[in-house]
Amino acid sequence: MATPWQCLCLILILIISILCQASSIQLPSKNGARYLSIFWSSNRTLSVSPKYNYETKYFQQKLDHFSFTHLPSFRQRYLINTQYWLGPSRLGPIFLYCGNEGDIEWFAANTGFLWEIAPRFGAMVIFPEHRYYGESMPYGSKEEAYKNATTLSYLTAEQALADYAVLIIELKRNLSAQACPVVLFGGSYGGMLAAWMRLKYPHISIGALASSAPVLQFEDLVPPETFYNIVSNDFRRESMSCFRSIKESWDVINKVGQINGGLAQLTKTFHICRELESADSLTNWLESAYSYLAMANYPYPTDFLMPLPGNPIKEVCRKIDSLPDGASVLQRIFEGVSVYYNYTGKVNCFNLDDDPHGMSGWNWQACTEMIMPMASNRTTSMFPEFYYDPKSNEEQCLKDYHVKPRPTWITTEFGGHAFKSALKAFGSNIIFSNGLLDPWSGGSVLKDVSDTIVALITEKGAHHLDLRAATAEDPDWLLDQRSSEIKMIRDWLDEYYGEKKATFSM
Repeated sequence: MATPWQCLCLILILIISILCQASSIQLPSKNGARYLSIFWSSNRTLSVSPKYNYETKYFQQKLDHFSFTHLPSFRQRYLINTQYWLGPSRLGPIFLYCGNEGDIEWFAANTGFLWEIAPRFGAMVIFPEHRYYGESMPYGSKEEAYKNATTLSYLTAEQALADYAVLIIELKRNLSAQACPVVLFGGSYGGMLAAWMRLKYPHISIGALASSAPVLQFEDLVPPETFYNIVSNDFRRESMSCFRSIKESWDVINKVGQINGGLAQLTKTFHICRELESADSLTNWLESAYSYLAMANYPYPTDFLMPLPGNPIKEVCRKIDSLPDGASVLQRIFEGVSVYYNYTGKVNCFNLDDDPHGMSGWNWQACTEMIMPMASNRTTSMFPEFYYDPKSNEEQCLKDYHVKPRPTWITTEFGGHAFKSALKAFGSNIIFSNGLLDPWSGGSVLKDVSDTIVALITEKGAHHLDLRAATAEDPDWLLDQRSSEIKMIRDWLDEYYGEKKATFSM
């Protein structure tokens, strides 16, 4: 049984609309090794119309920052806007978004909050692209970069953070802006990177806003059932009958898939373009939809992951529950899931292996260092029961990439155990923002660690909702959350400027 993280998070953790992330973090399978290859299964192609003004530039990056081996460099794409920047003489701030596992223009188009607050701070905006995604491909092409474990070996969070550090230092040097303060932003996996960069390179930035960042979704730091329990609770909250229909559907799908002609029947019922080879692929497709619906359960219509109505889980359950008595479970499930995969009604059939955002590199990351254990408890979850099996995880990764996962490396590199005491002693100026409807919130920091490492929680918020562009439909609690974030960023900058002023006046 797979889940929807082809992120990263989260997702995690983008596309054509008004939010930031990735995102998108992506979701793991029952053995915890894989992340779904169906982040988008709608026959749509990625087409990002820039919502914001920026220049597209390229920076020549080292392939390996941590050795002196002679290796080919690669062009890292980054987007930059200096329209509102106060400049180096006035110590204009630099807002840097830590690119996630996908095309950087997608993230730029979906991170309205950063673009909207830049003018009030007089900030430069930079969106660097994560290596091995979008146009930032080592070895000249995706085919060569993804060729084998040797060429993929430089696709790590550590190398990506080093890319961002080198890029920002060189840009500041070229602009004579060495004294300009940098504030980091990121959602989902990008939020994890923002938090980790603040800890790993404290001299590079003065603070970080890490939205929907599941930095604790490793080893045994949170129960492995957490993610699926939150998804399930989002549906249970809307309708118990809807929850029960989904819970019942897995056995029905499994039984139909085993009878003669059953796969053809499932293919027809769910309008799949090519006949199913197993019931598992349909199960994975449905699990992805439910998980992403929980992530994108925003209070107004969006076009982030898919075109969706406001409160989409409510609409899914309305569809499932509104069919007349006598309607089959499969009919109900198809009507419900169509809200996610075909809300516009323009899709005639569904392709289960689309990857329009170029996120397949996450499979490698999920087989090496981004090991996020997941499980489902039949008592508390609407999903089929499964357990995290590290041995199965390892076998799958050896089969796919000829590599063994390192499940303890992320916590070794960035921390996790005794996270609060370590952060309190060695960290500062990090905002962990989360909405409790987001299934990735369970792996994030939900309580204040110190006066300067704070958790901003909204009960009704979904996946990095705070990073989305402002709309007329934003509820008051979202406006309050963003106001708090803006105030904290202002406090970081005021403190920095105060220290600079004191230094110059000595």
